[in-house]
Amino acid sequence: MSLSIRNQIPGTVIAVTTGEVMATVKVRLDGGQEITAAITRESVRDLDLATGTAVRALVKSTEVALATAPVEGISIRNQLPGTVSDITTGAAMASVKFTVAGGSLTAAITADAVRALDLAAGSPVVALIKSTEISLATG
Repeated sequence: MSLSIRNQIPGTVIAVTTGEVMATVKVRLDGGQEITAAITRESVRDLDLATGTAVRALVKSTEVALATAPVEGISIRNQLPGTVSDITTGAAMASVKFTVAGGSLTAAITADAVRALDLAAGSPVVALIKSTEISLATG
């Protein structure tokens, strides 16, 4: 299956915590970072997720926020450090490509944000991704 989601990061499930309707799934990415995805309990069952399951974490580029350093005092726990590799800026929006350990990601942010953060190739960034914005795929 082909997807329009550019951000597809391979990893392995390291923990599943199931609630009444939703579950949190901790994934160790191939680059060593850990992220958490919040998905439905039904999805955990349908994908047969358990410790050791190989997955791909999927995140739309519009759901990736960027900071220039790790952020404290925020509910977003998924914070992946990286380095900007390329920026394509239009009149209103920009596509920021950056490398993280084990892969690369893209964030769609405003052109104003690129200027305000003074982003350029080589700039350090931290991707901020809410757990509810991460989907998981197997196979």
